[in-house]
Amino acid sequence: MELETTQHIKQSISVALVPTPGMGHVIPLVELAKRLVLQHNFHVTFIIPNDGSPMQPRKQVLESLPPTSISTIFLPPVSFDDLPDHEDVSIEVRITLTLTRSLSALRETLNNLTTDQSTRLVALVVDLFGLEAFTVAREFGVPLYVFFSTTAMDLSLVFHLPELDHKFTCDFKDLPEPVQLPGCVPICGPDLEDCLQERNNETYQSIIHLAKQYPLAAGILVNSFMDLEPGAFKALMKSRESSFRLPPVYPVGPLILTGSINESDRTDCLKWLDDQPNGSVLFVCFGSGGREDGKLLRDKMRVLKDAAANALSPDGFSTKSLANVAQKWKNLENDTN
Repeated sequence: MELETTQHIKQSISVALVPTPGMGHVIPLVELAKRLVLQHNFHVTFIIPNDGSPMQPRKQVLESLPPTSISTIFLPPVSFDDLPDHEDVSIEVRITLTLTRSLSALRETLNNLTTDQSTRLVALVVDLFGLEAFTVAREFGVPLYVFFSTTAMDLSLVFHLPELDHKFTCDFKDLPEPVQLPGCVPICGPDLEDCLQERNNETYQSIIHLAKQYPLAAGILVNSFMDLEPGAFKALMKSRESSFRLPPVYPVGPLILTGSINESDRTDCLKWLDDQPNGSVLFVCFGSGGREDGKLLRDKMRVLKDAAANALSPDGFSTKSLANVAQKWKNLENDTN
């Protein structure tokens, strides 16, 4: 294992963060790490599984963090050579397999962290694909938390997936009626993630297996906030009072990438937003794939703006017209990939 930084600040409380492969998983946990250090004076150790893809982009981000309060351990790369057609394995399966095949190295790392006399490891935080680490965390008596970097509505879907899988026998894309989640707008089956569309697919089975482990977590940190999704959050919190087993859910967002917008630009954006009529602004999150050139981005937004205008018109505001906005975006993504 490669210990990237060896400097440690002697603190009594330490937290370990485990992002699964992909910059889209590293960056949100980096922002969480900054808050844990600055607002709670924790020491943070990143433990990075390695799927064999280039590590330099992740190293650059992690090396920019303060080495006295945030350290990084890179686990050895895992191999997929034993898998038939391993180059065609879906990204979701590859991510979960990477963590599963890194558990022995993770176990060794946690053993070192828990026996370190200078700090006390109080939590292991994984991303939304990291629940396979639960058994190792339990061996060392360390509570496992999930940092869920997407929405409360998405989290509700994850919690209900095993129930929906048992309830329906057809593929989600063939559901005759929208999926009803407590506190959320109905979701048409074809609008669910591609990985959930075919139940006999290996990726689908992998996601269902993952979803069944979510109730084992000590808590879920959601990168969203109550005012943005009041219905979804209230339903998730109320569900804990029923027989539906949920761990505590904590809205901790919005945690966003800092340092890319100067303060005057941020103030101008907020002032512009305050001046807009209620219900007239559509928020679009480009996620980890949002780095497009300016012209392409403007072309995409022009198509989305037209679709959104129709959705928000008196004759167009419906689940179907909003789904059309999502479909427009999916088509644009496919055209540029």
